Amino acid sequence: MVAFGKKLKERQIQEWQGYYINYKLMKKRVKQYASQIEAGALDRRHVLKDFSRMLDIQIEKIVLFLLEQQGLFARRIAQLNEQQEALQEEPDISKISELREAYRAVGRDLLKLLFFVEMNGIGLRKILKKFDKRFGYKFTDYYVKTRANHPYSQLQQVFKHVGLGAVVGAISRNLADLQDRQGSYLSIYDEPALPLQDPVVDSLKAAVDRVTYSTNFLDFLGQHALIMHEELPSPVEEHVDDQRYHFMSLLLNLANTFLYMVNTYIIVPTADDYSMSLGAAATVCGIVIGAMAVAQIFSSVYFSAWSNKSYFRPLVFSSIVLFIGNAMYAMAYDLNSISILLLGRVFCGLGSARAVNRRYISDCVPLKIRMQASAGFVSASALGMACGPALAGLLQTNFKIFNITFNQDTLPGWVMTVAWLIYLVWLWISFREPAHETEVNHAPPTQSNAAENDKLEKGLVQPLLTSKEHEQGDDDQECDASEEAPEESRLAANSLGSAYRLLTPSVKVQLLIYFMLKYAMEILLSESSVITTYYFGWTTSTVSIFLACLGLTVLPINIVVGSYISNMYEDRQILLASEIVVLLGILFSFHFIVPYSVPQYVCSGLVMFVAAEVLEGVNLSLLSRVMSSRLSRGTYNGGLLSTEAGTLARVIADATITLAGYLGQSRLLNITLIPSLVICIASIVATCCTYNSLY
Repeated sequence: MVAFGKKLKERQIQEWQGYYINYKLMKKRVKQYASQIEAGALDRRHVLKDFSRMLDIQIEKIVLFLLEQQGLFARRIAQLNEQQEALQEEPDISKISELREAYRAVGRDLLKLLFFVEMNGIGLRKILKKFDKRFGYKFTDYYVKTRANHPYSQLQQVFKHVGLGAVVGAISRNLADLQDRQGSYLSIYDEPALPLQDPVVDSLKAAVDRVTYSTNFLDFLGQHALIMHEELPSPVEEHVDDQRYHFMSLLLNLANTFLYMVNTYIIVPTADDYSMSLGAAATVCGIVIGAMAVAQIFSSVYFSAWSNKSYFRPLVFSSIVLFIGNAMYAMAYDLNSISILLLGRVFCGLGSARAVNRRYISDCVPLKIRMQASAGFVSASALGMACGPALAGLLQTNFKIFNITFNQDTLPGWVMTVAWLIYLVWLWISFREPAHETEVNHAPPTQSNAAENDKLEKGLVQPLLTSKEHEQGDDDQECDASEEAPEESRLAANSLGSAYRLLTPSVKVQLLIYFMLKYAMEILLSESSVITTYYFGWTTSTVSIFLACLGLTVLPINIVVGSYISNMYEDRQILLASEIVVLLGILFSFHFIVPYSVPQYVCSGLVMFVAAEVLEGVNLSLLSRVMSSRLSRGTYNGGLLSTEAGTLARVIADATITLAGYLGQSRLLNITLIPSLVICIASIVATCCTYNSLY
């Protein structure tokens, strides 16, 4: 990755060049401090005082320029307001159109100022992190607390710019007033929900959200997909995206995601009964459920590699393999073969094309809708998780056709067989293979001012994870003594080992957290049928309703966290609190001396599942922002690493259920909860130890 100092120089607005943070000078000064301290020429107190003074001067320069620009914007808007008042008396359609375009021009200039603020904000955060990393101080905490909480804070002007928000509000209101509302006299303040179809206002709102760290449900949910963006796009790249994008192909990828998750969880309520009908123990359901995850560990890698060359062929292969796997799963009953049953589930795991689905969104969906597509990917997964058990609960029948048995055990397999066959036909008819990236990269870059404004506007609309990702990537790759060559630092990881070496300690902790929550959730879900049958005598329908209700909490919980909680508290605070609640849910799930009751099981399971969902959302949202940008592309990307961590957790959890079953069903619950408890405690300790490095 190109060093931040070079990027800052390249992307500066030339007429404002003297008002940017002098990142190069401050980085040089940090190196001088280090050498002087080693020589004994400076003490720690002098370094902190001098560096604080330098930061204060840099921030004051930025803030005074911001105030000056705000005054210019206010004057321009006041002049336009006078023209608008004159038009109220003598309406003129052509002049109204000109006035509307003038407001848009102010909006485009404001986008430049927001880009200026963003670049300076990144520079401030980076130089503070570099100082802490070099000297081992907690200087950032001290500086931010003392400057941000002061009544005359200039630091707040950089990150909480009320003046710029007022300019955005003025532009929005006046454009809304100029818009034809078919005789309505309502303003945006009377009806905030009234849509304003103006791209400038949408871009401004997205830019303000980005530089003030605010988020919304779609952004928060979309980050769960770990689809990361490496660079601010150019107009050429956006044109390429538009050429490669095909709505029906995106819909087919989301449908593949949904069907695969249904396929994963549709057998959970009946896996124990199916195992017993074939002469195995009920706890063999752990292996039956986990066989799919075992195969997915390998399929994720080759599907990720395959998606470098094609999207259509791996999706076709996935559908065929899943069709065969589900047919084998269903036929195992009449063949009376546990081996065929397990082999069918292995085939289903070999058809996991989630890497292709994620890669299609990353490579072929235009940036302006990529976050919505990412949120669709996560929503499809959540809905599939809920629909799978619910569908199993509806398949309560028993009949034969041509000596082929259709009952609650085999029908999930037959239903998914038909579903994948229909999907394969739809895929063959409707999918459009996008042009390969190298084929569409020949268009010459334009140098027009309009193109530059387009680039700036689209760059500001992309998710906040880009800038934070740049920060982490730069800090991971930059050396204090010498900068890494840009060509080398931009290379994607070429193996799981090299990808793992790119992970910082804090990212490894977050992957551990992800492993923990997936392990705990898999234990809860996979053994639910065995546990509830043993303790409460639940039927398959009752288990299905319970699991479906758990799955249906996913989207509401993410709405609450993404829209409200994540804007009220820091991610690391929510992270630690969620881990503690998961721990409490695990502890409450244990069967102690008192009789085990339905309220205890349902409440503890709900607490554990909901807390794990909150934890997963915040953890992946944070992970998508701090993972090295070298993991945003290639076969061995960040999405693959997180998938492998979660899949490995599921495999180990399902194996634990089967192994614990040899000790008897009476001990199954407590035995399987002990590893969950240990891993959860370990993740909490690791989080506390790296608390200051998680952000």
